[in-house]
Amino acid sequence: MSTDSAILRVAGSRQGDGAAGLAGAPVTSRGQPQAVVGVALWVFIGVATTLFTLFIAAYIMRMANADAAAIAMPSQLWLSTALLVAGSVLLRHAGVSAQRGGDGMARAWRWLMAGGACAVAFLVVQGWAWQLLLARQVGPAGNPAGSFFYVLTALHGMHVAGGMIAWAVVALRAGRSGPAGGWRIALLARYWHFLLLAWLALFASFTWITPEVARIICGVP
Repeated sequence: MSTDSAILRVAGSRQGDGAAGLAGAPVTSRGQPQAVVGVALWVFIGVATTLFTLFIAAYIMRMANADAAAIAMPSQLWLSTALLVAGSVLLRHAGVSAQRGGDGMARAWRWLMAGGACAVAFLVVQGWAWQLLLARQVGPAGNPAGSFFYVLTALHGMHVAGGMIAWAVVALRAGRSGPAGGWRIALLARYWHFLLLAWLALFASFTWITPEVARIICGVP
């Protein structure tokens, strides 16, 4: 009986230690959604970057042909670029303020709203630029540069529109989650940085890659 009692006491103490260890162990399940969403966002950014890169490469090769002609970019695109830069900076500030907690959440909400307004304004100005090009008789057909411009700006605009959906979800949850939801704003800001870099690459390609430059890049005499 004494041996059985000793065995039971040892087993009980081990179970108690295990329970205490579990109670004292850090809970990582709360960090898992942040890590999973963060990795998924990086994967999506990688795929989208590859897509834009392939389109830019195709644009360069098409512009190297003898029938290619560059189009003058509307000055409104500089305004849309500035709006996208402002939105990226504002969302970055929103993420930092949200993670500080306290009064930072109020500031984060204001930064978040301002960043969303910049995104909406960006899409409006992009549509304005489309109208100006159409008024100049530069349409999606008939000019290779025009065709690529409309396709790529539309593709980028779709990514911005998708970001606006994510922005709306984050904005709805920001008030309820408090500082703990600051990681969502930070991931949203990361996506906006990607949108900015993608647009800068597109804008630079449309502005500076003329048929002469494209022939030099492709080695066409």
